[in-house]
Amino acid sequence: MINETVRTRFAPSPTGYLHVGGLRTALYNYLYAKRNKGKFILRIEDTDRARYVEGAVENLISTLKWAGLDFDEGPEADGDFGPYLQSERLNIYKEHADQLIKNNHAYYCFCSPERLKELRDKQQKEGLQPKYDKLCLNLSEDEIKKKLAVEENHVVRLNVQQGVTVFVGDIIRGKVEFNSDTIDDQVLIKSDGYPTYHLANVVDDHLM
Repeated sequence: MINETVRTRFAPSPTGYLHVGGLRTALYNYLYAKRNKGKFILRIEDTDRARYVEGAVENLISTLKWAGLDFDEGPEADGDFGPYLQSERLNIYKEHADQLIKNNHAYYCFCSPERLKELRDKQQKEGLQPKYDKLCLNLSEDEIKKKLAVEENHVVRLNVQQGVTVFVGDIIRGKVEFNSDTIDDQVLIKSDGYPTYHLANVVDDHLM
């Protein structure tokens, strides 16, 4: 049976202190949840370690409390869907990435930053849209195992099916159509083991 309880989430990244625009977004989520007798969840999306600001998480929590926006689930509240810091959910993202790889919806990529830059520069010079060329998708299972065994630097990429027409029903623009050939094989798991927004946000919204 589908759980029809309204659940809203405010999911800031701790790359700085909470500003008025972010507080407004939290307020909308809080009011909608309370109006519909639902749950207001705080999730901290702290997977971008390069931009992480020390003390930002504490500031986010204290500012929400100061504004009277008490969350029902979050880093300092009990809940059935935690942990609520993405940096504490790495094993969950890995499990989902592994499942995508198993089903051929994702793959390991061992290309160096130098090769990726060379590829991008070449494509731009030729007037093409920069995108990954799926080189590592052709690696054999044995080749992949050997590279992983020696801990060769790698990421996990989404395997976008080519030659497919995608239709999206947009509330503002109506029916939107585009070809999958224009979509890059986005990185899902970075070389440091942390997920990108593309994976973490979707997984958490689904599970929570």
